[in-house]
Amino acid sequence: MNFKIDENLPVEAADLLRHHGHDAATVIEQNMSGETDESIAAVCRREGRVLITLDLDFADIRTYPPSQYPGLIVMRVRQQNKTTVTSMIERISHAIGQEVLSGKLWIVDEERIRIRE
Repeated sequence: MNFKIDENLPVEAADLLRHHGHDAATVIEQNMSGETDESIAAVCRREGRVLITLDLDFADIRTYPPSQYPGLIVMRVRQQNKTTVTSMIERISHAIGQEVLSGKLWIVDEERIRIRE
């Protein structure tokens, strides 16, 4: 599966997904730091990449209808430190094979994964 890691996540998130056999590109690696949400979303659609982000704006299904994207994963964490985020990415990587991502919005917190269409 192909992922885009937003600039608000540690680069280790991409490394972890790659370790699990996925293609992961970061916004930073692609020199897209500071781009608008709309621009990042458009690139994800064009490249066929699932966006993983801490940006809650992507959880707004009126602005970003999940059916129009390869998948959106919005992480809601109390502490946005590297340890917490990478632990949640590890959890997500195990769920990827069990649930469809395409056309869905996953909202991931410390206790659960909620899926919206």
